[in-house]
Amino acid sequence: MRMPVLALILLAACSGEANHLGNPLFLPISGIGTAAENAAYNQRRGRVEVIVKTNFDQILRDITNGGGAVLTEAMDAARIPDADRPARVLQMQRDLGLYQANPGALVVALMVYGG
Repeated sequence: MRMPVLALILLAACSGEANHLGNPLFLPISGIGTAAENAAYNQRRGRVEVIVKTNFDQILRDITNGGGAVLTEAMDAARIPDADRPARVLQMQRDLGLYQANPGALVVALMVYGG
């Protein structure tokens, strides 16, 4: 009796309707994929953070000047598409006061711009 009920519950969970969890039968597989994605993101974020904090004064000058080697290195590490970079530099110039007071905010912005 328990097995048919369990099978019915599992099959009912496999509807074609959209939901935020996806198919529950794939949760272990998606969990592994999510862990791998998080590890890659954290590694990339770590590289960006090291670049920003190690070269903080220079990266602020690069932003002010509209570009430079350290800013390019940080954007490369954050994987910001080349086509997006001019607009992102303008955004960073507008928010420069925030970044001067908080290097972590600059790291977050670069990661968001990189997707």
